[in-house]
Formats: sequence, structure tokens, C-alpha cells
Amino acid sequence: MSSNLPRDPRKHDEPFNDFRGLMNGFFHKPPVKGFLQSMDEFFQMPFSTFSVQVQEFDKEHIITAELPGVKKEQIHIDVLDRSIKITVKHLEIIEEENDVDKVYKKSQSMQQLSRNIYLGHQIDERKVKASYQNGLLKIRVSKPMGKKILIEE
Repeated sequence: MSSNLPRDPRKHDEPFNDFRGLMNGFFHKPPVKGFLQSMDEFFQMPFSTFSVQVQEFDKEHIITAELPGVKKEQIHIDVLDRSIKITVKHLEIIEEENDVDKVYKKSQSMQQLSRNIYLGHQIDERKVKASYQNGLLKIRVSKPMGKKILIEE
């Protein structure tokens, strides 16, 4: 015998509909929604680096890094024991203000790229010089001069 009452299809036809609704709400409300958006943005960003060439001459190494669009203030050079570390930091702050809806939104992102160039000899930081022009960073690193030994006859 069938009933002429209207049936609620959510309750009878799909037993997991309530669970699906709870899970859908879970993933579309803060803080999970924000976390998932951050993960999506992270994996959409290309993993990249910058090009570096090292030339060796008799008295020095010349390290050239191509950094188009980078400001001088974003570049950091560290002299380590036997290597040079070049780091580029980009901080972006976006602020949005809507007076009509009384909403203020601020977001911040930071991207950092670095390269470590091993030179194989002790580096005297006083003998390192750097210049930056038109997106090209040049670092000159003097080679240590060994002591000449005279050979007796």
C-alpha cells in the first residue's frame, strides 16, 4: 500500500545526504575555506629560481645573476665560509577598503628565492664587491693568493 504523502527525497533516496551537507558546509566555511584557498594558490604559483652564471679568472670569480624586475632593496647577499648566498625577497601587501559595506580587508604574501654558489675556497668578505644595474647583479669575489715558494737550486 503506497502513501499519497509527498516524500522528502533527501531522507529516503540518499542515506548520506545529511552527511554530505555537513561536509560541504565544513569545507566552505572559515577557517577551512581559507586554508584550502591558500593551498590552491600555493600550488598554482610556479616553482622558479633565477639564472646564475659563474666565471673563474686568474684573480677573481665573477658571479652574474639575472634578476629582471627586482629592486635593489629586495636583494640580500651573504658571504658564508666558502660560498655566496643570493636571496631575493618580495613582500606584497594588498589593502581593500569598502566604506559602503564597512569592510576592510588586508592580505599579505611573501615570496623568497635564493641561490647558494659554492666557490671552493675561503672567502674574504672585505674583497667582495657587488653592483646591480638593469636587472643584472654582478658579484666579484677575489681569489686568495697563495704564498709563492721559491725553489732552491
